[in-house]
Amino acid sequence: MPMKLAVACAAALIVTPAQAAQDASLTEQLRAKTQALADAIAPGDTKTWLAAANPDLLFVSENNEVLTRDELLKQLEPLPKGLVGHIKVTDFQVRRHGDAAVSTYIADESLDYHGQPLRTKFRTTDTWYRAAGKWRMISSMTLAVLGDPPAIKLPAGTLGDYVGRYELTPDIHYNVREDGGRLIGQRDGGKEVELQAEARDLFFVAGSPRSRKVFYRDASGRVVGFGDRREGQDIKWKRVP
Repeated sequence: MPMKLAVACAAALIVTPAQAAQDASLTEQLRAKTQALADAIAPGDTKTWLAAANPDLLFVSENNEVLTRDELLKQLEPLPKGLVGHIKVTDFQVRRHGDAAVSTYIADESLDYHGQPLRTKFRTTDTWYRAAGKWRMISSMTLAVLGDPPAIKLPAGTLGDYVGRYELTPDIHYNVREDGGRLIGQRDGGKEVELQAEARDLFFVAGSPRSRKVFYRDASGRVVGFGDRREGQDIKWKRVP
């Protein structure tokens, strides 16, 4: 690499103290705005959202709703009686691109639902744009952070119902065996995993909350296959001798 080009590239990678201070200041500014917006949800505070959101805001909720700013504000109402909630913004990060900035964070929600505590986390990514010296949100997308369900213990002898060899194609198989009261699954050539029961005939693997194994039974009650279920769709495997 020519010396002049190498020097220019190195200079482009240097972040000056002034630049670093500006980025830190912007991060704190947007973090404060974001926390204020989160605080405004439980009481249905539309004024805070109106001040922070661009009129052309494109908002995508965790329920896959695509909303305009006005549609979002219509939905923003105080929590119903019996519900008390709070959202804490954590893991806040910002990347600035001139007059635009992208932030991502965890919205850690604590909800008292008629006396029962619920804890839910969401990953949100917002885009902000600076005009006339003010940063306003122009887009937002939220995804639910999924977790494993609680496992249950099935009645004695039940695990044997699922033990067997299953076939996707003549060349692709999955084996299920019982080991000391645990159900172990393994695709040919893959690693063994524990199949934990969420309910009868419904199993999950820890750390894979988007997937389930749903075992199918025939009219006599015998397990004849299972479905690898994700987002409501099953890849079907049949039990083989």
